[in-house]
Amino acid sequence: MKRILLALWLLIAGLPASRAENYPYRSDVLWVTVPDHADWLYATGEKASVEVQFYKYGIPQEGVTVDYEIGGDMMPAETSGSVVLKHGRAIIPIGTMKQPGFRDCRLTAEVDGKTYRHHIKVGFSPERIVPYTSLPDDFETFWEASKAEAARFPLTYTKRLAPEYCTDAIDCYLVKLQLNNRGQAIYGYLFYPKNARPASCPVVLCPPGAGIKTIKEPLRHRYYAEAGMIRFEIEIHGLNPTLPADTFEEISHAFNGRENGYLMNGLENRDNYYMKRVCLACVRAIDLLTSLPEWDGRNVIVQGGSQGGALSIITAGLDERVTACVANHPALADMAGYKAGRAGGYPHFFRVEGMDTPEKLRTMAYYDVVNFARFVKADTYLTWGFNDNTCPPTTSYAVYNTLTCPKEALITPINEHWTSEATERGHLDWIQRHLK
Repeated sequence: MKRILLALWLLIAGLPASRAENYPYRSDVLWVTVPDHADWLYATGEKASVEVQFYKYGIPQEGVTVDYEIGGDMMPAETSGSVVLKHGRAIIPIGTMKQPGFRDCRLTAEVDGKTYRHHIKVGFSPERIVPYTSLPDDFETFWEASKAEAARFPLTYTKRLAPEYCTDAIDCYLVKLQLNNRGQAIYGYLFYPKNARPASCPVVLCPPGAGIKTIKEPLRHRYYAEAGMIRFEIEIHGLNPTLPADTFEEISHAFNGRENGYLMNGLENRDNYYMKRVCLACVRAIDLLTSLPEWDGRNVIVQGGSQGGALSIITAGLDERVTACVANHPALADMAGYKAGRAGGYPHFFRVEGMDTPEKLRTMAYYDVVNFARFVKADTYLTWGFNDNTCPPTTSYAVYNTLTCPKEALITPINEHWTSEATERGHLDWIQRHLK
């Protein structure tokens, strides 16, 4: 297992930046990969193949050699080879899997002295993926005690108009929500429909993706407030989002390195772990939203992607007031999955030496999304793609298969770690259909 983890670290550390995006903007070349099953899914034991097409300036590339490596999702290659394109096309055998999971075909071609990369993942009975991470016996007791301790601090916040984000249809306020008597807080932008009436609005909490950064493009989801909802876009570090962007960058460089980032801070102890305060802050944000006189008294929604998707599911698992949950490719999911020789969830702790200790593994289980998923009762909608190397599909399936609540999924195989504007807008459409 130690050798597997070392090989995994070398694989992840060596991934070139170009591999993070299969379809770079305004690229001269286009890869097209077409599995022989239209949904990219196979039964375990069934053999898969992929047709590879490669174009430059829209012209099929004749005689180009494509090298390939094939291995498990986020795992080192098990086999390799090459094919020569004929009329810009070739077939690559992917093989099969005996256990449920994903195989990743990583492609490289050199044309006119420049190297181009691509990859495609196909799944084998992923509906049968189960988490490696187990539920601690005192998981519920730990979190109930933590919530009770946090609730002893009275709901305290400031709220001021943010005219730069107000429109003819919505009002926006910058909120600072105090979390405890030690001065720790979170900030967020609170969006209201203009002239909202008392008891008329569903409320939506939107936790952020990973990183130490400002709240980017606060108006990007303005259509929630335009549709009559109150939406709270938050950050999790207690940093005023109006600070200059270069200040956030300096803070991130200083306190969020690969070996000392906030997601590793205090991981040796479940009570001291950085994310404990973050999870409880999301519950406190629900306290704030449900205290607003404009709340309709029924609908409490959480929605986010990546780390925000993780925190949405975590909040839904911690707080029974949540009535609907929408999450894109959730992070923090089955994080110890690498111990089973398969993909684990972001932040991929095992790429840093010294993370594979009993104490840290124990703490991870108290903060793993798959364990919170066991307690979600709200209607839930998950979206994810197969080509994601940040929050790999193995882990999204581990979460979805664990949920026992009413659930739906939008699976977009070609997607890497992104969602389209249409998918984002579709989240609101789904929420509107599930209002109480």
